[in-house]
Amino acid sequence: MKKSQTFQLYDDLSQMEPMLPGEHRLGPLLERAHDLIRKSERLAGWCPSGALPGLRQLLRSMNSYYSNRIEGQHTLPMEIEQALRNDYAQDLDKARRQRLALAHMATEAQLETLWPQWSGAKVWSPQTVQDIHQDFFARLPDDDRKQNAQGQVLVPGGLRTQQVSVGKHAAPDATQLPAFLARWSQVYSHTRRGEMQLMAMAAAHHRLAWIHPFLDGNGRVARLHSHLVLGHMGLTNGLWSPLRGFARTQDAYYAHLAAADEPRAGDLDGRGSLSENALLSWIDYVIDICIDQVDFMSRLLSLHDMKNRITACLTYEEHVVRQGVRTEALRALHYLFATQAELDRVDFKAMLGLGERLATAQISALIKRGLLQSDTPYGKVRFGVPQHALRFYFPKLWPEAESQSHDSL
Repeated sequence: MKKSQTFQLYDDLSQMEPMLPGEHRLGPLLERAHDLIRKSERLAGWCPSGALPGLRQLLRSMNSYYSNRIEGQHTLPMEIEQALRNDYAQDLDKARRQRLALAHMATEAQLETLWPQWSGAKVWSPQTVQDIHQDFFARLPDDDRKQNAQGQVLVPGGLRTQQVSVGKHAAPDATQLPAFLARWSQVYSHTRRGEMQLMAMAAAHHRLAWIHPFLDGNGRVARLHSHLVLGHMGLTNGLWSPLRGFARTQDAYYAHLAAADEPRAGDLDGRGSLSENALLSWIDYVIDICIDQVDFMSRLLSLHDMKNRITACLTYEEHVVRQGVRTEALRALHYLFATQAELDRVDFKAMLGLGERLATAQISALIKRGLLQSDTPYGKVRFGVPQHALRFYFPKLWPEAESQSHDSL
């Protein structure tokens, strides 16, 4: 009897194979992964962890927007900005989607705080997967977590206890979820560092969605976990994420995920139960998305180009918005961006080349417009990235926010 049970468990787990394609088929992908690491480390080295917090806050808003969009829970960028000010829509469904966006931002920020101190084993543990789910959904009220007309409420971090199907894919039996998650953790946590760890990140994203450990929120958790792995590898510093690329190629994202659910198609398609060719295509897609996002952010953070963009923003502020911002702030703002530093207000004033009264007024105007940030009324100032400046500072980064932005005249 015990022997039969052991065989059945192995047979069930084998349904998830291959966990990774054979290395003899990974050559071109490993070369591209090497390029991704090199480009990512260069970008992360220019902008170390903790620098430009205003930009990182905006990127979290963007990631939450795109993750919601993938799930069909569309929020407008302006609605996210309003929710950050505790200004929720009167419409109950809009307010629910605003809370989903803020929950994503908070969980992403929490992961970015924790990943420097975590081991690889911790990053890949089943408990971490459940903790991501728990952290996200515990931030929502019960009404936001209701799953059906009977009032069933999603349990944050709780593994599903019923059978589910996603498209043509019947997810593993609920009683076997701990075993599947343990196998998922064992394989990917022991993948060697570097390029192979990127193969693991991409493959694990699909296999976690395939396991479907939760009644709801599996896609969100898989994307946040990929964000976690990339950050833990030291490749993002919160400056980029594949989430933007997934959402902007949403049809391809879902098509590749669904294809990787397919069973093996003959002797030339690997040796596992699932298609090795489709898993290779999925990994290729993910690496391509990551490279595209790193290249895009590297171009946007060009110091020379940024000076021209700040000039355009200040010119618009001075001559169109007319709320006190002046083009004389260019040198000081560009310095804050280039050095990623905070400045005492007296030093910022000195860089403006204005008299004391005008310099004080200029700081107030810049803070009011979000172009400067400060934690206290007299504290140090740092570079700010409000949504309304996106079209100048980082064009095409978040086009939906650019088109939604308006000036508070």
